Amino acid sequence: MLGGKSRFDDIYVQPDPRAYFTRLAALDYEIPHQAQPVFRRAAAERAAFDDGMPGQPTVLDVCCSYGINAALLNHDVTLAELSQRYTSPVAQSMSTAELAAWDKEFYAERRRPQAPAAVYGLDVSAPAVHYAQQAGLLDGAFTDDLEHVPPGPQLSEALRNVGLITLTGGSSYITQRTFAALLGKTRRPVRVTAFVLRTVAYQPVVQALAAHGLHTSTDLSRPYPQRRFTDEQEQRYAVRAVTELGGDPAGFEDAGRFYSVLYDSRPHSMR
Repeated sequence: MLGGKSRFDDIYVQPDPRAYFTRLAALDYEIPHQAQPVFRRAAAERAAFDDGMPGQPTVLDVCCSYGINAALLNHDVTLAELSQRYTSPVAQSMSTAELAAWDKEFYAERRRPQAPAAVYGLDVSAPAVHYAQQAGLLDGAFTDDLEHVPPGPQLSEALRNVGLITLTGGSSYITQRTFAALLGKTRRPVRVTAFVLRTVAYQPVVQALAAHGLHTSTDLSRPYPQRRFTDEQEQRYAVRAVTELGGDPAGFEDAGRFYSVLYDSRPHSMR
């Protein structure tokens, strides 16, 4: 448990995403699906913004795990299709190497012509980001734990071209330290589009982003479903946490699911 929230550490250190989809599909995990149109729109808007620098800005997905957001951002696929794919008998019969090769061809055939120039992923799970690269989902992958150490040379260099940072589901595991470390190395104007659980106090992150010139907007009346609770203990934790933060769990957490709120942070030049 993470403050009462169930942990899924074991599914993030597997060599491929089959366990990830098997476990989370059973809980109706859907936040990547909810985020798909939002991230596509944000990426298109960021690409269209002229920041006076050469080339297209890169997207960085934080807490990227197996590159699911990158798959949904850049390819004509849905989360439901991916869940069906990775839990299918065909996928279950493959070795990790066979699955990665199968995936690489699958995603290459479904690449959207308007996809961003490049997508990087950041996650402390080396097996997860390695697989995402093998499958052709990430153009760069990094495992720097920015909660405890500054960005290493490779990540620091990559951050120079980042123009959009995305996040789904990782808000329980990272704090303002990670965002401050990232923005401290960027050179282009950066937009941060994050789906944050209603159980998490995001204000410290908002303040850290403001220190780097980003203004944050949100609509607290528009929650996005994340997943069902694992058990009653997790639900009690969520109801209590939301209430303590001034939210109302009625019709949301008390009905059996985690919910997230969308926070969009931009510099004044992009407003």
